[in-house]
Amino acid sequence: MNKSLETHRQNFPALENKAYFNYGGQGPLPQVSMDKIIKSYQFVQECGPFSQKVNSWVQQELGLTREAIASELGVQSATITLTEDVTVGCNIALWGIDWQRGDHLLISDCEHPGVVATVGELVRRFQIEVSVCPLLETLNEGDPVEAIASRIKSNTRLVVISHILWNTGQVLPLTAIMQACKAASGGVRVLVDAAQSVGVLPLNLAESGVDFYGFTGHKWLCGPEGLGGLYVSPDAVSDLSPTFIGWRGIEVDERGTPTNWKSDGRRYEIATSAYPLMVGLREAIAIHNQWGTATERYQQICNLSQYLWERLSELPQIDCLRTSPPESGLVSFKVTQSLPHPQIVRALESENILVRTILDPDCIRACVHYFTQPSEIDELITCLAKISGGG
Repeated sequence: MNKSLETHRQNFPALENKAYFNYGGQGPLPQVSMDKIIKSYQFVQECGPFSQKVNSWVQQELGLTREAIASELGVQSATITLTEDVTVGCNIALWGIDWQRGDHLLISDCEHPGVVATVGELVRRFQIEVSVCPLLETLNEGDPVEAIASRIKSNTRLVVISHILWNTGQVLPLTAIMQACKAASGGVRVLVDAAQSVGVLPLNLAESGVDFYGFTGHKWLCGPEGLGGLYVSPDAVSDLSPTFIGWRGIEVDERGTPTNWKSDGRRYEIATSAYPLMVGLREAIAIHNQWGTATERYQQICNLSQYLWERLSELPQIDCLRTSPPESGLVSFKVTQSLPHPQIVRALESENILVRTILDPDCIRACVHYFTQPSEIDELITCLAKISGGG
């Protein structure tokens, strides 16, 4: 536990020649994950892709991966559906509800375009009502719980939020929000986009009361792209029907005739996946846990994000969106002089410093992980000052 960060960083070859601040987009894959993914593909080919031996191995990989993910989320493995990414998980929840004309959905103004577009299609197909909750204005003052609770109606079926807002880095008080939604007339289900929270926050979803929690493995967990999941609480399963359907989600009789859905999270899974990726995600999770607990890693992220926020605040041409130290690894800021944000990002990348732009609000986002080095932050500040005319 807590071995030196310099030694720990050697697990991630992508960090060798750059200052990386894009963990919220995609994390660097550990070398052991790459090695074991390749080894798994070789095993499949050596045995025969559709052999009895490989089919047994597939079932083992699925089970081990659900268990590893469930341990990180504080839930039972039976509640985990394996997906390709967070957006697929959110789509499962959004389309699986039996929407009726006139139902109401409440979504925040800080959700990812992929989720916003899905909600728009629900409106077109089912003529449901949608309201937008202004959470952006609660970043530095105001109460996000009250902002949500005050907009729940008698016909509200679902609230859609993110645990950590992808554009500002704000951490929403999930348990308090769940309590407010459950206290509403008839109780309201909540779907959480967890793209920026899994691998950052210490989680116990079973205690939070959340209904649907869609996440990915390729961001803060530093797993391979193409593997994520959806948590569905035992209480919410009865309200969520499968939309995408395949052999992994159904029970069959002796003649192969479908008889029922699987009783656990597998009911929302479809068919063949890139199974060798699963050991890659498990190895990435194991590497994080080798350094420290989820709580220790989160504290380190907060320490580093505070340092980044403080250094950014020293530059007169920089305005951080938050007026106090961030509570996550996402630090968003605006450059008030000189070049447009996209041009600044390109200039930084030419110096091997990787950040990204956000369109709404118009800003630059830099992400720090627990193994980010303070010297990388200093390098970012120096280059920012030079590029933006402040140094």
